[in-house]
Amino acid sequence: MDDPSLQDEIRNAVAGIAAVANELPGVVIVHDLVGTVIWMSPRGLKELGVKLEDVIGLTAEQYYAEYFNSEDAKDYVPKLLGLLERNNNEEYLTYFQQVRLSGQEDWNWHMSSTKIFLRNEKGQPILTITMSFPIDAMHHMAAKAARLLEENNFLHRNLNLFGKLSKREREVLSLMALGKTSSETAEELFIAQNTVETHRKNIKQKLNTSSYYEICQYARAFDLI
Repeated sequence: MDDPSLQDEIRNAVAGIAAVANELPGVVIVHDLVGTVIWMSPRGLKELGVKLEDVIGLTAEQYYAEYFNSEDAKDYVPKLLGLLERNNNEEYLTYFQQVRLSGQEDWNWHMSSTKIFLRNEKGQPILTITMSFPIDAMHHMAAKAARLLEENNFLHRNLNLFGKLSKREREVLSLMALGKTSSETAEELFIAQNTVETHRKNIKQKLNTSSYYEICQYARAFDLI
């Protein structure tokens, strides 16, 4: 982005956002394509306890390591890259983030939404814009976000084990998580009870668990219930 005319376009675009940022209901952040902060609204700087020149001086890796939970970043960062690759004028991505605010040890849940903000003369993205809203005050939303993150992390950790199950074993797993007995499962799937019991044994071996709680975790994380 060494082109002077492009730099002027970027400054003008950011100035337009800065002029109205204090009237907007959330924090506004402008990033370049590698995730470095180009500009952040005063509300966001106050929440993080930093000056604009300090946050601009951070690399993307330093910025995310300092202020964001790396576990949920593993989920939304690839989706942000996909947003840039698709380069759709109308598309935006909404996701949950855990942010560490100034003077606080605990994470604070935010709901953020990102879209492409500026493109070059070839139509290629060069900047994104994000609006972020705290949701900790809405305890049910924060709890739901935490649960979704836990399920997503469980899914990624256990994807290989789950992939060992056959289609029929996944059906049996679903009914196990719903508390169905072997006889009830056999009746519902139109198979012999002995066959169900064999499937149950194989499922526990393949998933390396005999815990009903973990069986339910698999069923929830892989959308079987």
